[in-house]
Amino acid sequence: MIPGWGVSAVLLVVSLVLRWAFARVGHPTDASRLLWKRAKRARLGSSLLIVTAALGTTWGAVDDLISNVEYRVLRPAEPGGCTTVVREASFLMSGNGEVYAVGRTGLALGESGSWTVDDGYRPIDAGTYELSWGRDGGHLRISGTSTDPVLRGGSTDIDCG
Repeated sequence: MIPGWGVSAVLLVVSLVLRWAFARVGHPTDASRLLWKRAKRARLGSSLLIVTAALGTTWGAVDDLISNVEYRVLRPAEPGGCTTVVREASFLMSGNGEVYAVGRTGLALGESGSWTVDDGYRPIDAGTYELSWGRDGGHLRISGTSTDPVLRGGSTDIDCG
């Protein structure tokens, strides 16, 4: 799974390359001063969008680094081709996770569920989970330990629909 900030980084690079390419087109002649002024305003707007994209990309990457994030694909996959992807993070004395259903398109369009655990425990990494598939989708059950319990959201349905 590619994190959202990774996709943002690619789009940011593409926008910078396109901006550079359009800037190389040339400078205005006397007849096109009005168009040049409009283009200048459009460049200001695109600059603001590029700065916003850069900040969002940086924010997401730093969050993944600080939280020591790991992404995992769970097996078995649904017979129809749906795959479950988990994002586990731990920071200081807490941990959390999110589960995503990835359908035939290869995109996870929203979080299916989440959980919080004590002491930075990673139930997926530790193998203390059960994933099962039925006619109506999947079900993921997260288990903790006696010293690292699941504090919130230990069970979630996975809808690939």
